[in-house]
Amino acid sequence: MSTSQQLNTAGLRNTKARRVVLDVLNRADQPLSHPEIAAEPGVRGLDRVTLYRTLATLSRVGLLHRVQDVNGVWRFRANQVQPGVCAGNHVHFLCLECNQMSCLSDQALPWVEEPAGAEVLGKQLVVYGRCSTCNSQGDNG
Repeated sequence: MSTSQQLNTAGLRNTKARRVVLDVLNRADQPLSHPEIAAEPGVRGLDRVTLYRTLATLSRVGLLHRVQDVNGVWRFRANQVQPGVCAGNHVHFLCLECNQMSCLSDQALPWVEEPAGAEVLGKQLVVYGRCSTCNSQGDNG
């Protein structure tokens, strides 16, 4: 499904900012931070507030999920499923050496029974350490 079709299916206006940001996230192979997204060609022309609002809107309608790393930085990843269904229900791995985050999509988050009358709005699990690349480089030095 094209970026424009994703926006239309989610009931959003097809603005340039939304198209560019969603396109960047659709192409990304890992969750990206706000500065990483802002550095992408096409996104560089957007002001910071527009980028924040665009990310919030895309998240609200389920076109992307966000995860907070151990340093408090939010990272964003496009959902490759229908709008309204968050594909972020999985564990993430953060390398403390190179600061790259990856989705461990085959590992679902544990089920949590919310207290009576409560509504769970999100959950996340970030495991952290050193990725295989950084770990092997550390062994050589």
